[in-house]
Amino acid sequence: MKLHYKEMGHGQPLLILHGLFGTLDNWQTLAKRLAEHYNVFLVDLRNHGRSPHADEHTYELMAEDVLELIDDLNIPTPAIMGHSMGGKVAMKFALTHPTRLTKLIVVDIAPKAYPPHHDEIIEALKSIDLSTATKRSDIDEQLAKSISQPDVRLFLMKNIYRLEDNTFGWRMNLNGLDTNYENISAAITSDVPFKKSALFIKGGRSRYITQEDQYTSIEHLFTQVEIETIPGAGHWVHAEAPDQVFELVHNFLTH
Repeated sequence: MKLHYKEMGHGQPLLILHGLFGTLDNWQTLAKRLAEHYNVFLVDLRNHGRSPHADEHTYELMAEDVLELIDDLNIPTPAIMGHSMGGKVAMKFALTHPTRLTKLIVVDIAPKAYPPHHDEIIEALKSIDLSTATKRSDIDEQLAKSISQPDVRLFLMKNIYRLEDNTFGWRMNLNGLDTNYENISAAITSDVPFKKSALFIKGGRSRYITQEDQYTSIEHLFTQVEIETIPGAGHWVHAEAPDQVFELVHNFLTH
């Protein structure tokens, strides 16, 4: 699968992988700062953004998609950073291909399996009738019936674009993600741990990484791990605390 990507900057290569329902655009602001020091590759994962759609959506396949991109572009051994679902892709890649990356950065996700917690969002997205919408505010009004938070609606609506006939469509493969949700929630496992440097960044208000996760699944799979918490930040740590995330990432990659 040929993933869509955006390249910026020069220096040590750094791949950045977004989360569920996201696109590479979610990381643009922080990537521009990182590009002052690194050769940054922002990636749309399969079934997201401008990358191809597929019926299958597993971490094994997504890790291979990333490897194919690295090989196609002849990227020298990169560092890889992923948020949420992208963090699980990054973990899977590191555990499967440990010689193909220098360092691993995971933002607000643990390797464990998570119970379903996107049901409301998926149902809300599937309930939207794009054919009746003439402007983006029409879609926002439909979404607002189920999702009260404007910032969440804004994030989700980044997946909507104009078709050639001027109607709206989804960039992401909504039905495919719904069908594969169990795979997206699945744990990342390996018989052999990743022994290179790894950084996990946790939002202080987020519940995605617990103290128990640190001492069990994370340290079990990543033996050279640092875990940093950014107080006051939620799950979208990079959007809520970009300065702190930049400092943590930059310090980790340069030491």
